[in-house]
Amino acid sequence: MHDEDNWRHWARFPYCPAGRTSAADLPGTSFLPPLQRRRLSPLARMVFDCAWPLADGLDPMPIVFASRHGETNRNFAQLQTLAAGEPLSPTAFGLSVHNAIVGQWSIIRKETAEGVALAGEADMLEHAFIEACALLRADSPRVLVVAAEERPPADYAHWITDVPFSYAAAFRVGNAPQWRVEPDATPAAAAVDDEPDWPHPLNLLRHLINETPAWRHDRAARRWTWTRHRA
Repeated sequence: MHDEDNWRHWARFPYCPAGRTSAADLPGTSFLPPLQRRRLSPLARMVFDCAWPLADGLDPMPIVFASRHGETNRNFAQLQTLAAGEPLSPTAFGLSVHNAIVGQWSIIRKETAEGVALAGEADMLEHAFIEACALLRADSPRVLVVAAEERPPADYAHWITDVPFSYAAAFRVGNAPQWRVEPDATPAAAAVDDEPDWPHPLNLLRHLINETPAWRHDRAARRWTWTRHRA
């Protein structure tokens, strides 16, 4: 899906495009110098590709990066290196920690605004927006929220089942009240009929495109209600 019409059609008739991501599917990130681009992992390239247009031409803004699994593929490669009795690359290790992408964003864009890296459960996105709201209350006019996952190596298939495909979604959050997100005290159900079983950020994107007035997310230990403000 490469343009707005494709996304709108998907939002009306959604499906889960599960499948492995090949090198040809990765974002080109042609806006970056080649040396910087080569240092980015596939996960980082997805983050930069979707977040860059939302920050381009604007004053520096805080960024909240949310990923449950982070650089699992980089870490797995390092485990294989250790198992083979070979020395680890300090650079590879430094780029594998959970906040490495936030650090790369800051360095490449030459920004010193706050950067936060979160890891959480199925409702990680809601917590990312809570973090963004806290930054707004601290006098930031806008905050960038990015949720991203890279499909893990096949060896992790038994344990990691919530990433059917690699994805990244970016949202620029401001102070204009458009949505209310609040936890529901009712215990979360096992599933909700109207919420397909794919990454939660895509559900949010679908509801934004369809201008859904209200919806609920309870595929987690907690239940959340999203309500759109009406003027």
